Amino acid sequence: MINTPEIYIAISIIVLLAIALIVIFVRKKKEKTYSRLAMLGMTSVILGIIFSSEGRLISYSFMGAGVLISVIEIIRNININEYKEV
Repeated sequence: MINTPEIYIAISIIVLLAIALIVIFVRKKKEKTYSRLAMLGMTSVILGIIFSSEGRLISYSFMGAGVLISVIEIIRNININEYKEV
């Protein structure tokens, strides 16, 4: 029998994949690609969701690393855009 947390994990993975596909198809018109850091951050968060049944330490470590990498990428993009305007 399937446990309730497993159902939530499956639903969250499906929703994340749907959002990623929508973003990819919408951004295709702009010809903008994701950086390696952004992809690594998203992958870490997804791995945190996938490994949530293995234990909190592993799951939260992946999610925390993904969020930290994404924040670094955002700060990096803000700084690059400020220098381009000058």
